[in-house]
Amino acid sequence: MLRKIVLGIAVLLAAAGLWLLCLRLWSPGLQLLVVGALIFAGTAFEGWRYRKGSGPAGARWQQTEEKFADPISGEEMDVQYDPVSGERRYVPRRS
Repeated sequence: MLRKIVLGIAVLLAAAGLWLLCLRLWSPGLQLLVVGALIFAGTAFEGWRYRKGSGPAGARWQQTEEKFADPISGEEMDVQYDPVSGERRYVPRRS
């Protein structure tokens, strides 16, 4: 829900920037257009960057002692580590 709101605001900023450019107000129009585009791109691709997955094929995940509560869901998470790639992943804690 929050992601959709932020994407909507980004689109409105970009549209306002285009409108100002049509009025030949170059500096504020370009600023709004760029800010709107950056917010849209950052929000749209955030899900791709922080996606949950099993990791690369052949990874040898080792359990670490780290544990934390996911700030979004409040769910307890375990941290696993692949010593070959150095990648870390976060999995829901098993009771």
